Amino acid sequence: MASPSNNNPAAEKPTAFVMTPEDFANLGAPVLAYVRPVQTLEGIAAYGIFSASGQQIGIAPERDLAFAAARQHELEPVSLH
Repeated sequence: MASPSNNNPAAEKPTAFVMTPEDFANLGAPVLAYVRPVQTLEGIAAYGIFSASGQQIGIAPERDLAFAAARQHELEPVSLH
């Protein structure tokens, strides 16, 4: 059995993947929902539900309800501080 060749340094280093700002914004887009505290236009504390791109897709009066709403829409909620 032949041993692996160490003559090709490029074979040892993985190729770097460069993400554009758009790629980064869409990371997790199909499955993640970010939940963070927000204020309504009336100044009431609530929890916003956001897509991976930052677009607000919902709002709930309590954190637990925001998480439940995301899960009802087959999204995985995560906290964003």
